[in-house]
Amino acid sequence: MEIAELYKIYQQHPEVSTDTRNSPKGSIFFSLKGANFNGNEYAEKAIESGCSYAIVDEEKYATHSNIILVKNSLETLQELARFHRKHLKTPIIGITGTNGKTTTKELVSSVLSEEYKVLSTTGNLNNHIGVPLTILRIKKEHEIAIVEMGANHVGEIKFLAEIARPNYGLITNIGHAHIEGFGSFANVIKAKGELYEYIRSTQDGKIFIDYDNPLLREMAEGITSIYYGLEEDLFVSGKVLSIRPYLEFEWKFGSKRNKVKTNLIGEYNLPNILAAITIGKYLGIKAPLICKAIEDYQPTNNRSQLKETDRNMLIIDAYNANPTSMLAALENFVHMDVSRKSLILGDMKELGPDTDMEHQKIADYVSHHHFDKVIFVGENFSRIKTDSVRLKDTNSLKEYLKENPIYDSYILLKGSRSIQLEKCIEAL
Repeated sequence: MEIAELYKIYQQHPEVSTDTRNSPKGSIFFSLKGANFNGNEYAEKAIESGCSYAIVDEEKYATHSNIILVKNSLETLQELARFHRKHLKTPIIGITGTNGKTTTKELVSSVLSEEYKVLSTTGNLNNHIGVPLTILRIKKEHEIAIVEMGANHVGEIKFLAEIARPNYGLITNIGHAHIEGFGSFANVIKAKGELYEYIRSTQDGKIFIDYDNPLLREMAEGITSIYYGLEEDLFVSGKVLSIRPYLEFEWKFGSKRNKVKTNLIGEYNLPNILAAITIGKYLGIKAPLICKAIEDYQPTNNRSQLKETDRNMLIIDAYNANPTSMLAALENFVHMDVSRKSLILGDMKELGPDTDMEHQKIADYVSHHHFDKVIFVGENFSRIKTDSVRLKDTNSLKEYLKENPIYDSYILLKGSRSIQLEKCIEAL
């Protein structure tokens, strides 16, 4: 079936799904494949449960008149999204970066939603499947869309940008992450820079850029740029007022200064917030509405969240971790003006040959600062040189905390998602 013909079907049934457990009636089901599943096997079930059409790429599963056989279901999904994007007039903001892209996306969405009908990436569906699904959710009524783009190898952002065709670009930062997939830090820079390269290739594309990041400024040479940062004479400037424990800051546009108290933990979140403010001001949102949107924003999914238990105050930043974000969280915690501080740090993943070195760097940083209690969790941290407690996994951590409870302390929990540090919250 030609993509133009499939697009006519999509226009009549403009909802797309890839999971029969969440397939709205009347939607189009795409049978994707993974390491442990074959979506083709669920095509007939999708039709029976109310999907109008199902797309398969194995002939034996094309058992119904509304089950459409294609060469490759994933490539067809991507091509349909690309075709849809070409028919949309909705401007798109593309966001990528090593750290903070999901939080920034949510902040930008909060700000723009004050005056626009906004669609943004759900959760962190930011890969070769998530981006097409996001594009296919955009309807004529959406006045602007925010598309998050993630990558763990060179060429992926380029591929995603060619599907999403963003009018505006934002790279939050570039740090040491996914080295296992990228091969080197130089390749991380190259990969994230693919968003800038796409914007550079467009006629009137623009980028929003953190002026305090010299690497990003160098990469952005020749692209129309709107700057934010700590300097006074930028489009939007800001400074931290307090981190005890929530981030309070001041931002300035023109001669007007605004003070905001957030529900976010961490000085490292200021650039993410300033990015959202900059995009809001550039697109005409009034300052009081921007302040309200930032103040009302509540972090979720264990990202920079503060949780009080009957024993301690927890700073939960356990959704993801890499050397850059880990060090930023630690530096913020060191500067936080509270009496008792403890650390529970989990492994950082996908660092390839740099794994042992990067984990030792974190341990060395910790050893040069005073903490009442330090616990390292995971196989990677088990190999470091340290006098602190080392545990193999979260189950061992839970058992340890039963025997060695922590009381009356601020506790930073930071680690990669696979370590699942949130499982120990009930023991804290």
